[in-house]
Amino acid sequence: MARTRAPDHETQRDQILELAAEKFAQTSYPSTSMADLAAASGTSKARLYHYYESKEAILFDLLDRYTKRLMLIIAEVEGASQRRGLDERETFAELIRAFLAEYETSHSRHVALLNDVKYLVDTQREIVLNRQRDVVAAFTRQLARAYPQQVTRENQTALTMMVFGMINWTFTWLKPGGRMGYGDFAEQVIGVIDHGLRTAAA
Repeated sequence: MARTRAPDHETQRDQILELAAEKFAQTSYPSTSMADLAAASGTSKARLYHYYESKEAILFDLLDRYTKRLMLIIAEVEGASQRRGLDERETFAELIRAFLAEYETSHSRHVALLNDVKYLVDTQREIVLNRQRDVVAAFTRQLARAYPQQVTRENQTALTMMVFGMINWTFTWLKPGGRMGYGDFAEQVIGVIDHGLRTAAA
């Protein structure tokens, strides 16, 4: 007979993932053991194994959930923009705002996404990488819609990666509660992109 899950099973998994992400960011994924993760979670290794069979399983669930979350944000922004009647340029601006808002609260998960995908087994790595490609493709499409005169087949990849270059590494220097908030920085990024592409078309 299958063992019944406790009502708080998913809550416990969420907490484990959050603490694991912080631990991976602090000490690196290769240097973190299940014993380290158990200690960080305030539990025993035996209890941790009740939720996850391995450190690798924790990493995959962490990255799988996070990349799904990023795809959900894209869908939410596109849906909300349609309902509000926003034009393509403002929709792209909303996408920048939404991603930076997520990055502000997902610092450790984002570090894991940038640094630790390579430690997944091939099948799991491909799942996460494909979702990352979908995120990039969605940004490319929206950027091209926002600036159809400036974004071409020849330059769309470079311009999209320029955008990610501006926002993906904020965790290394933009701290929550610092002099510039994530929301303020989002407006700066939007301004730089909009002014730069408008000028390029002149």
